[in-house]
Amino acid sequence: MGTEAIQVFRTVLRATRKTFAGDALMLRESASEVRKKFEENRHVTSPADLSRLLEEAREASQFISTMIVQAKLNERGGYEVKPEKVHIGATLEVPSEELLKKPT
Repeated sequence: MGTEAIQVFRTVLRATRKTFAGDALMLRESASEVRKKFEENRHVTSPADLSRLLEEAREASQFISTMIVQAKLNERGGYEVKPEKVHIGATLEVPSEELLKKPT
């Protein structure tokens, strides 16, 4: 991997670690998915393709950071969402209780 690809890889991983902090399953699965996507494209050498892939990864990092908010189970048995400043302007989509109760 080139230096820029490594930097972008780390940026995406940092975004997932911050967004999914405290959720071991999502941390593990998101890191695995990021690694998988970068590995799938390790062979790409075309400057145009590399540029496109790196831009897509940057966009993914931005999306993860600004469009995903992890709901936390509170002591009353409900879920709370606490958006931060980076989420200003994002649309909140609340999953149904049915979806939240599905076993993982």
